Amino acid sequence: MIEFSSLDTLVIVGYFVALVVLGFAVGRTKERSSEDYFLAGRSLPWYVVGASFIGSNISTEHFIGMIAAAYTYGICVAQWEWGNIFAFSVLVWFFIPFLLSSRVFTAPEFLERRYNSACRLMFAVLTVVANITAFLAAVLYASAIGLKAVFAWPDTVSLAGMNVSTLALAVVGMGVVAGSYAIYGGLRSVAWTDVFQVIVMVIGGILVTFLGLRHLGHGEGLLAGWNTMIARNLGEGAAWKAAIDGAAREIVGQDHYNRLQVFQPLSHKLVPWQGVLLSWLSVSIWYNCINQFMIQRVFAAKDDWHARMGILFAGFMKIFMPLIVVIPGLIYFAMEPGLTDAQQVDQTYAVLVTKLLHSGMRGLLLAALFGAIQSTIDSVLNSTSTIITLDIHHKFINPAASEESLVRMGKWISAAVLLLAMAIAPFIGWLGQGVFYYIQNLYAYFAPPFAAVFLIGILWKRATSAAATITIPAGIAFGLFLEFVVFRYWLESGTAFTLRSVYNWVFCVVVLVLLSLVTPPPPPEKITDEVTINWRTLTAFKNLGSPWYRNVGLWWALFVVGILGCYAAFSGLLLAPRG
Repeated sequence: MIEFSSLDTLVIVGYFVALVVLGFAVGRTKERSSEDYFLAGRSLPWYVVGASFIGSNISTEHFIGMIAAAYTYGICVAQWEWGNIFAFSVLVWFFIPFLLSSRVFTAPEFLERRYNSACRLMFAVLTVVANITAFLAAVLYASAIGLKAVFAWPDTVSLAGMNVSTLALAVVGMGVVAGSYAIYGGLRSVAWTDVFQVIVMVIGGILVTFLGLRHLGHGEGLLAGWNTMIARNLGEGAAWKAAIDGAAREIVGQDHYNRLQVFQPLSHKLVPWQGVLLSWLSVSIWYNCINQFMIQRVFAAKDDWHARMGILFAGFMKIFMPLIVVIPGLIYFAMEPGLTDAQQVDQTYAVLVTKLLHSGMRGLLLAALFGAIQSTIDSVLNSTSTIITLDIHHKFINPAASEESLVRMGKWISAAVLLLAMAIAPFIGWLGQGVFYYIQNLYAYFAPPFAAVFLIGILWKRATSAAATITIPAGIAFGLFLEFVVFRYWLESGTAFTLRSVYNWVFCVVVLVLLSLVTPPPPPEKITDEVTINWRTLTAFKNLGSPWYRNVGLWWALFVVGILGCYAAFSGLLLAPRG
């Protein structure tokens, strides 16, 4: 349990006051068009695009779940950060030029520009369902559970003479805070508060890592602490070797396990290297390139240069994110090896905060945790409202709606979605085996068909709307067939969802290509240079910025070198297990 002083409380209260004031201040604007409310008037600079992109992504899944996973599995969980090199590169070079040149508001709208309204509706409906259940309600639930565990809250508290669930109170509190400014100011408020929250997250996260390494250094400095962490995670010392060998059989099905090897064998229960490196074609492209709650700040960028540089800024942050959400798990393993109880492992972040931080700093760390929660909630809420308002209500119900009525509708829908998610959140625990596993598993069902039709549709002009309309439901059905018939019934064994999503993506590509070849070619308006790549002119590679130090290509190359350097450092070649 984390004990708070009055200074800690002051820091936390100050954080929430600053967050809400900033959200309402930047959301004040005389212009209330749909473009201003849903896309911040397409005015976001690159640093806001990048910071908001990261803020939308980081949640308790990282501060609690990923740190705990790093304690159990080691450095390999950093694949979830460094593996974004592929999807980010595709987003920078292939998706952004077409998403922005088409001047669409949403990813489903782009799908209609390229294919037809049926594809748009399928993507919109599925996105709304996923946003409310797999994102918003799940994040609210997991965050409440995490906070309850971190701060040892009781199950219920007495409120006005009634016993009220602390989990429900946490869900409502977080939802109301994030929803207040998100509903009022739209994406402008969401994006700029994300910048503030990311700054708090980074400062707080680095503080834990810094103090943890200093603790391991026993007064000899950070380098000594780093060396101690590396040595113990490689099995130096009887207690650490016993802990590693004891978990090896369960984790990889072998007698030995290298915790500091980022590429793990196919038998690894969490991140087999083949699945992680190939799943970018499906889940990662869907999540980073066409998932509305992530990509909406790209639509809102000033121009394609700011959009691309924003994603590269987020990419550089991904290089260093393991310092915040992975290394603390390795530090705690070096401090306390051999924990096997899941609840104890989930307390990793709380234990580090309790042991390492003093008065005032603990409040900052709680603010960082709240920042991770709020930045995801407000982004999902805003994007869900955008899709329901524009892709469903405006497109199929009331095409004649005025700009003012669209903004008003967006606010009411935001409130309704938030209430629905808060009502669903307490029941997410019925999933049983861990909410984040189920979320990732859910992605593997519906991400492959949409990733396939988007990517192939941009790269290949011959892809037809009829083929895409069939591929989407066929891909979802095939994913269910793989999981419940092939692997569980025929083979009588499961498979990592990362690998299953790859198989499904390949199936969707084959179906899309074959059906496109036997159906009439798409009309000219569906394959313009605004929605598909022109291989003769390669307009997507123009307007990269000048002078040289502003060139997108230069910063992309540095980003790639940085990621490859991280892989090299933890490839198993430079850091070998010690006997």
